[in-house]
Amino acid sequence: MRRAILFAFAALIMPRVAEAQATRTPAWVQLVPGGGAEVRAVVSGPCPAVSTDSAPQSIPMTLRAAADPNFPAVCSFALAPGTKSVRLTMQDGSVMDLAAPVADPQRILVLGDTGCRIKGTYLQACNDPVAWPFAGLAKAAANLKPDLVIHLGDYLYRESPCPDGNAGCAGSPWGDNWASWNADLFTPAAPLMGAAPWLIVRGNHEDCSRGGAGFLRLLGPGSFDPQAPCTEHLSPYAVTAGNQVVAVMDSASASDTSVDDKSVAVYRADFDALKAIANTGPGHELWLVGHRPIWAAISGPLGIPIGGNATMIAAAGDLSAFAAISLMLSGHIHTFEAINYDAKLPPQIVAGHGGDNLDPTPANLRGTIFQGHSGVSVKDGLSVGGFGFLMMTRGAPNEGWTIQLYDSAGTLERQCRFAAGRVDCPAPN
Repeated sequence: MRRAILFAFAALIMPRVAEAQATRTPAWVQLVPGGGAEVRAVVSGPCPAVSTDSAPQSIPMTLRAAADPNFPAVCSFALAPGTKSVRLTMQDGSVMDLAAPVADPQRILVLGDTGCRIKGTYLQACNDPVAWPFAGLAKAAANLKPDLVIHLGDYLYRESPCPDGNAGCAGSPWGDNWASWNADLFTPAAPLMGAAPWLIVRGNHEDCSRGGAGFLRLLGPGSFDPQAPCTEHLSPYAVTAGNQVVAVMDSASASDTSVDDKSVAVYRADFDALKAIANTGPGHELWLVGHRPIWAAISGPLGIPIGGNATMIAAAGDLSAFAAISLMLSGHIHTFEAINYDAKLPPQIVAGHGGDNLDPTPANLRGTIFQGHSGVSVKDGLSVGGFGFLMMTRGAPNEGWTIQLYDSAGTLERQCRFAAGRVDCPAPN
């Protein structure tokens, strides 16, 4: 009954919400390779102007990508190091304030796999805030005032038209175009995109056969060339956030279940690049973020945990690329997982439960059977079901990080700790 009431209420107010939010220019700050940050905005007219504490005179943003039949124009503006305030002025004179990068982020919000799935017979009720809670989740996350948001990929899930007569997804756009991107990401995530800078990770739903063109235009880490073909794979790059160095790995095209020599060579080169990134930032804590986890679990026959990404496992070799990495963060599996390994690997956190249909996973991940022959096994690990997100808060020196698990309404469900090379999640009292 409660679900039916919520659904009816959502159907009543959704047009009004969409109308109110349609007037807001989608704008955000994102971290880019090399330690910098950019303001980006999607506009139907001229680019807005930007003023900051270090440059109070408004400066027009640069056109990143001109409008085309599928997308409006995208504008960008590189922020000077140390910028503390950011204001956009639109052509109509209205202004919008965005959160500037924090010199040393202490509160890092992590989420992933947030879009609403419409593909063939897989039909998520995008109009139902219980079945697809991302809008409420983003608002609750913004209220926690993070210093930085890490989105672990898979933004766009609307791949097919909603069937006639299906009230759950009625009126939904579909395909790699602005209407779909706006419905799946920019409208529901607006409060969170204004609340903190984002670190953007490419997911497999943003590969070139799905939403790759839109991803590279809107969110890609580098410059955008509309005449160039869709880039199948981006080389690893480092993002610096205070004492934190994050290596970003594009695993969008790394097949989970099949292995071919060409793909293995690509990811073997990526692991070699990780070693070079580690050598550039001595004294910094190094995290590895990528959409697909290399060693994580789903439910197999009889509920036995199985998994692992076959392509990256084959490419990982002697595991030396992980020697300087202290933590791995991924999405892709639609649940929360915290895993410690017997091998010389950093722990893994999976946070792919931001909105898309959830995956059932075993509560106890010990004994997970992985593909390939990497010799990696799970020392201990768990999964926690339900939609939600994580807030990672840095402790005092040598005390590691507190990891708070929130549900989609922003209610604290559980607390973990990442310290001394482990992630521990004690049972709630």
